[in-house]
Amino acid sequence: MRPLLLFVFVPFVALADDASDWAKEKVRAQREGLSAKPPPAVETDSSGPTVWRERTIIPFWKEKLPGGPSLVPSFTPPTSLAPLVRAVRSGVVNISAKNGGSSKGLGSGFVITSDGLVVTNNHVIERAESIVVRTADGKSFEAQVVGRDPETDLALLRLTDARDLVVVTLGDSDDLEVGDWVVAIGNPFGLDTSVTHGLISARERVIGVGPFDDFIQTNALINPGNSGGPLFDMKGHVVGVTTAIMNQGQGIGFAVPVNLVKELLPNLRDNGTPVRGWLGVTVVESKEADEATIVDVYPESPAARAGLKPGDRLVSVNGKPVDRYQQLLRRIAIQGPGVVVRLGIVRGGKVINASALLSTRPAAGPSKVMASGGRIDALGLVLTELEPSQGQGVHVEAIAPGSVAELGGLAVGDLIVEANRVKVASIRQLQELVAQTPAGEPILLKFTRADAARYVALKRRDGS
Repeated sequence: MRPLLLFVFVPFVALADDASDWAKEKVRAQREGLSAKPPPAVETDSSGPTVWRERTIIPFWKEKLPGGPSLVPSFTPPTSLAPLVRAVRSGVVNISAKNGGSSKGLGSGFVITSDGLVVTNNHVIERAESIVVRTADGKSFEAQVVGRDPETDLALLRLTDARDLVVVTLGDSDDLEVGDWVVAIGNPFGLDTSVTHGLISARERVIGVGPFDDFIQTNALINPGNSGGPLFDMKGHVVGVTTAIMNQGQGIGFAVPVNLVKELLPNLRDNGTPVRGWLGVTVVESKEADEATIVDVYPESPAARAGLKPGDRLVSVNGKPVDRYQQLLRRIAIQGPGVVVRLGIVRGGKVINASALLSTRPAAGPSKVMASGGRIDALGLVLTELEPSQGQGVHVEAIAPGSVAELGGLAVGDLIVEANRVKVASIRQLQELVAQTPAGEPILLKFTRADAARYVALKRRDGS
C-alpha cells in the first residue's frame, strides 16, 4: 500500500500582506499619538477626578532673579582684545639662536629700553653662538648677551645699533589675582606675533626647577617658541615672562613673575651673571604658624651688623611678607651685594624694623666646611652621624655658602634620612648614593626639620 502524501499549501503572500497592514496601522497610531496635544495643566472641579497636576518647585538654592542686578556690578567682560593687542605687540620680538651648523632655536622676548635691551629666557640663548632678533615691524638685529641667570631662567640681551624701539611697560605681578584675564604674545613654532589669552590659574607655583620657583600658572596657551615672551594683563602691562609648560596636561603654562624680573635686571645689567646677596642667617620654619625663625646668625654678617638675633621671627623683606625659607631666599638672594634691604622682625611680641646692607656670599674657606671628613663637596654639605640610640640618618652640621644644598633650602640642623628613596644610615652610604647618581640628574633627599618630613631635589656640582 502506498503511503499517503499530504501536501499543505500555506498562503504566504496573504500572511505577508496581513502583517504589512498591521505594521502600517501601528505606525499610524503612533504618529497620531505623538502629534496629539498634551492635556492642559489644570484640574477639574472638586467633584471630578484630577486629570493633571503641575508640580511647583521651591528653590533651596540662591536663584538669579529675573531682571536682577549683576553680582559684580563693576565687571564688564571685554568684547574684543584687539585694541590691547594692537597697543602692545610692537614691543614683542622674535629670537633666533644658532648653535653652530644648522642647529637653531626659536624663542620670544620683549623690549624694555628704546636702545635695545631685551628680556627673554636663558634656555632660549644659553648655547647660542649667534643671536638674531626680529622686531614686529620686520627689522632684524644681531644681539649679544648682557647677562643671564640659569636659576631663574632669565636673560638680558642688547641689540646692535638699535635706537628708537617701541618698548613695553612692566607692571606689578603682586596685584594679580586668580581669575584675572591675561594675554600671551610670542613666536610659537616660528609663527610671528601669535596671540593667545586665558586666565591666571594660580600664583606662587613651585614646580621643582630651581631654588627660586615662584611661578604664575596660566591656561593661556604656551607652545615651543613662546619661551621668553611677555604675559600681559588687561591694562597692557607685562606681568610675567612665559617660561614653561606641563607636557602631561593641556592649558597648564607657567610664567616668571615680572616683579622678580625687575629685581634681577639691575644685577644682570651691572654684573653679567647674578651675584647673589647674602644676609647671613639660618632659619627654620614653624609648623604651628607661617613664619621663619632665625636660629643662627653668622658673626660679622650683614644680619649681625643689623642687630638680628637668634629667636627673631622674620616677617617681611622690603615690605613683602615672608613666611617660608624659600621666600626669604628669593627676597634676599635675588638682590645684589651692596643693596640695602628693609627687614621686619618680631622679637618678644613686638615688631621691629631693621635695615641690612647685603654682602657677597663668603667663599668656603679653611673652615670646618673644608676640614671636615664628613663632607659631600658635590652638594656643599658637612655631616655628622647620629649615635645608635638617636635613630637613623645623618645630621647637617654645616653648609657651604652658595652651594646647591643652601640654594635648595637645606639648613643646619636638618636630619637627612633618605636619598633616592633609600634609607641613609651613615655618611659613607650617602656619599656612595650621591656618587651613583648619574651626572645631570638630581638626587632626591628626604629630611626632617622640626619633626616635619620634607623633600628636596639637588643637582650635584661635580668637581666642586
